[in-house]
Amino acid sequence: MSDIIQLLPDSVANQIAAGEVIQRPASVIKELVENAVDAGAKTIKVVIVDAGRTSLQVIDDGCGMSETDARLAFERHATSKIRQAADLFSLHTMGFRGEALPSIAAVAQVELTTRMATEDIGSRLTIHGSKVVSQEPVACPVGSNFKVDNLFYNVPARRKFLKSNATELNNILTAFERIVLVYPEITFMLYNNGQELMNIKAGSLRQRIVDVFGKKLNQELLPLEVETAICKITGFVGKPESARKKGGVDYFFVNGRFMKHSYFHKAVMGAYERLVPIGMQVPYFIYFQVEPADIDVNIHPTKTEIKFENEQGIWQILSAAVKDAIGRFCDVPAIDFDTNGKPDIPVFDPQRDAVSMPHVHYNPGYNPFNATNSVKVEHGNVDMSRHQQRVPADWQQLYEQQAPAQVFVEQPLFDEAPISLPEQILQEKSPIHYQYKGRYIMTAVKSGLMIIDQHRADIRIRYERNLTLMEQKQASTQRVLFPEIIQLTASESVMMQQFLPDMSIMGFDLSDLGGGNYAVNGVPAGSEGLDPVALVRHVLADSSEQGRGVGHELQSKLALSLARHTAIDYGQVLSNEEMERLVNELFACENVNYTPDGKTVLCILPQQDIEQLLG
Repeated sequence: MSDIIQLLPDSVANQIAAGEVIQRPASVIKELVENAVDAGAKTIKVVIVDAGRTSLQVIDDGCGMSETDARLAFERHATSKIRQAADLFSLHTMGFRGEALPSIAAVAQVELTTRMATEDIGSRLTIHGSKVVSQEPVACPVGSNFKVDNLFYNVPARRKFLKSNATELNNILTAFERIVLVYPEITFMLYNNGQELMNIKAGSLRQRIVDVFGKKLNQELLPLEVETAICKITGFVGKPESARKKGGVDYFFVNGRFMKHSYFHKAVMGAYERLVPIGMQVPYFIYFQVEPADIDVNIHPTKTEIKFENEQGIWQILSAAVKDAIGRFCDVPAIDFDTNGKPDIPVFDPQRDAVSMPHVHYNPGYNPFNATNSVKVEHGNVDMSRHQQRVPADWQQLYEQQAPAQVFVEQPLFDEAPISLPEQILQEKSPIHYQYKGRYIMTAVKSGLMIIDQHRADIRIRYERNLTLMEQKQASTQRVLFPEIIQLTASESVMMQQFLPDMSIMGFDLSDLGGGNYAVNGVPAGSEGLDPVALVRHVLADSSEQGRGVGHELQSKLALSLARHTAIDYGQVLSNEEMERLVNELFACENVNYTPDGKTVLCILPQQDIEQLLG
């Protein structure tokens, strides 16, 4: 029997590794930018075409590579970061596995142009599908220029399952932001199809956060800093009033590496217990400095999962640090009024300023109808004889024959006989509804007692109404008195470009001012009283979380999001006419039992169950 086990070729092994390391264009951007950071670059420029499908390019001014290193860098497990297994416990670089470049070269057409500062001429290397096509000397600036074309060109199944350009671009922005937030001393630039998406200059950490997420966030950040023998924690956490239901930003970084850690997330949110409503998200940017020997980053090729040796201790330190930052912000100062230019208020001295209890003097025999009486007051007597009252002695008899005063009784506007509550409930033409705890509408039906969730019912009504108006393009716009400016991040701007046409059909009037700024000129009719900027943010966040669609699917998501934020809130008191209108409109909908996202709108308590409960 012949041997059946054989060694896989390097090209096949690299494609297998690429399945874990290179999942989409954002993975390529992440690996190449991290390599540029490890190379000591001060300026990193990323240029992509068609969200990385057609081409992506990473240009840096780092140390560059020699001709031999440029060729060897694309070999499997070739790295300059570690030399032995012990080096895994003293990592100070972003990359170390030596899998990124060969994985990229296995599924794309790669061209590398690089030069070291000590050499006069650089080298250009071209690789297609792990095969070296050419290598030649070339004149180029110091640093490296990686150009990756036709990603997954030799793996059609992987290329087929890439998402839309907007989705892939948003993933690229997410990966790019995670690196940008760690290295504020580096200048980053990002271009897509010739359009500048980011151009962030080197500066402080707080300035970097503001450059990425907008100036408004600067007013909501609280500094966080604590240093112990276990770890050092720095960064910023949001004020309690910065909490959001959707679209929160939360980042953990360990030794300059982005990390996902649900256990530490609970520590941060636990510090805001009873300060923010349940389910709200508070922004935070927290940076850990831990001894490399106390963590393990070699768990997954993406390196976003990290194990800590003293996880419980770090949890307690983090929780205490966040509580301390919030406590210093919420500390109530002593009352200190502005007394500049105001007269001095003398301090009361009980020994110096003796004050006696005031007394009231009155004459118990005083009769105002008796002219001979006088009133004695504290500073003298007043002789009432000077003010003779011409009142007869038998003045009480003047009121004995007077008719009793008539009490005014409010008469109803219409002469209607009062109807008892049970009789009115049974009337079919004008049923009466009862609102329970500002949340449910209860009304009698033939089979028993119907209970309707007023908020969910209004969501169903508004959703179908919005969808009909969007399909017919008849939605009306309520103009705002003064246009308000909304500033979006780069990733939010990408989503806005996709949702803007359908939002306009829905009734939003938005003007692109450039630089991620939009002017809100109008909102859909029926949303009066709501904050226009907050409404746009909520609709954008809801639609992006539900995923992106096309055509009717996208319009359905926008219609549902708008219905959620304009529907009747819980606790709003409704009159019987308003409840009657809500019930009638609900039963005119296509689906009266469930909201568009599958939540129950109403239920019926059968008459038989009621009789059993009371029997």
